[in-house]
Amino acid sequence: MIQVITADEKKRLSQVPADTITADFDFTDKWIHLANPDDREIEFISRALSVPENMLKAALDEEERARADKDDGVTLIVADMPKIEDEDDYYTYTTIPFGFIITEKAIITVSLDEETTIVNDFFYGRVKDFSIKKRTRFVLHFLYRISTKFLQYLTQIDKASHRIQAELEKSMRNKELIELLDLEKSLVYFSNSLRANRILLDRLPKLAHFFEEDADLLDDVIIETNQAIDTSNLYLEILSGTMDAYASIISNNLNIVMKVMTVITIMISIPSMVAAFWGMNTGVPFQGKLYGFWIAIGISLVLCIITGIIMFKKKFLK
Repeated sequence: MIQVITADEKKRLSQVPADTITADFDFTDKWIHLANPDDREIEFISRALSVPENMLKAALDEEERARADKDDGVTLIVADMPKIEDEDDYYTYTTIPFGFIITEKAIITVSLDEETTIVNDFFYGRVKDFSIKKRTRFVLHFLYRISTKFLQYLTQIDKASHRIQAELEKSMRNKELIELLDLEKSLVYFSNSLRANRILLDRLPKLAHFFEEDADLLDDVIIETNQAIDTSNLYLEILSGTMDAYASIISNNLNIVMKVMTVITIMISIPSMVAAFWGMNTGVPFQGKLYGFWIAIGISLVLCIITGIIMFKKKFLK
């Protein structure tokens, strides 16, 4: 899907319908956003703005890493963006590439996600003081929003982990453990993507022209990204430690269950052994006597008590 935004900041940013875009459409000082475009849309934009198709398709590869390149006056910037995914009854988090292509005429953004909240924030004027004409500043505004979105999702992950841990304290179920595992995986994605974005920010000044007033904005983006990196690493360490702790608890609980089952088995085997002795086809003490049964029961009881005392002293029952 092709979406075009005008550069007139005096009016509300307006979206140009895709069906009104023709071959002679003027893309000067426009922002063209390609949301999960098909081959026909990519070919059209490539011809209209003389942009290599491989640049437009770079952000459509889920495995694409954050990077920046420049070729024949066209600058490609690919950053990682956080994305929330809906599972059966909980949320997981991942990252997807988001591409910026800066040309002399316009700026193009490309995303696999057809519904991106960050893009909508720009579309509907919720982001102030940005200009499409100042391409690099626009990219910095976008990267700043991406960093803050990472921090927002990291807060949600932290809250979700606390909720799951509270449920685990009541009942040690596989469902909650799987949720914690998914959150840990999400933090790994975030940590790797944020580090790649940080490297990208160091490379940007060498590839794109920055205005003097952009220096503060670039510093803000770097600060937000560093904060997100530190936060994700901290949460990842905490969650990894929590998972290890629960794994130890589960193993310990299993050992306790096995110990109790062993004690029960031993205590049951003692009366069975005594009964087996008196059930043999040979002469046994007290044979044919009424009180012989109670003596056998008494012997079994005494042996069970002695065994219980020994196990208690050996801390088998603690």
